[in-house]
Amino acid sequence: MPESSAAQLDTLRIGVVSISDRASSGVYVDRGLPALQAWLGRAVRNPIEWVARLIPDDRAGIAACLAELVDEQGCHLVLSTGGTGPAPRDVTPEATRDVADRELPGFGEQMRQISLHFVPTAILSRQTAVVRGSALILNLPGQPQSIAETLEGLRDVEGRSVVPGIFAAVPYCIDLIGGPYIDTDESVCAAFRPKSAGRVLQA
Repeated sequence: MPESSAAQLDTLRIGVVSISDRASSGVYVDRGLPALQAWLGRAVRNPIEWVARLIPDDRAGIAACLAELVDEQGCHLVLSTGGTGPAPRDVTPEATRDVADRELPGFGEQMRQISLHFVPTAILSRQTAVVRGSALILNLPGQPQSIAETLEGLRDVEGRSVVPGIFAAVPYCIDLIGGPYIDTDESVCAAFRPKSAGRVLQA
């Protein structure tokens, strides 16, 4: 897409949430927020306004944070990282469902399919996605490399897509729920839309 056409795109307000008891208390440096912002900054052509949160693994606190990002901060897209395993303190999926109008389980299914190419323990992950109002909320894995893999998908040695990443479906999903039109850098992630849903951007 020509640089001048970026001016035709709406600003996308993205909430990024890293969920970790230890990182939020300063035991170690959080890597989830930088990983989310780095990948999305490469993939999305829209101007982005970021709203970042670093919070502990507390169900009520996570739910309140997600609701605040959508209802008060006006985020169109919210991505969380961390807290999706089977351990007792991993409550991100439950908190996400607590604020959901509708659940979109296909996102979690695809993330597990991608991760299973690398580790058999991917079946223990419980990531999901939900719609709240006109916003999409996505749970992602906790490791930076896994974040990029699940968003972008898998490519062969020649760079061709082997397994689509979940972000390919995000722009059209946000179209359908009433959010802004999102354009992506196809070298990072080619968004899929039906031909009738595309938009021609002028140079």
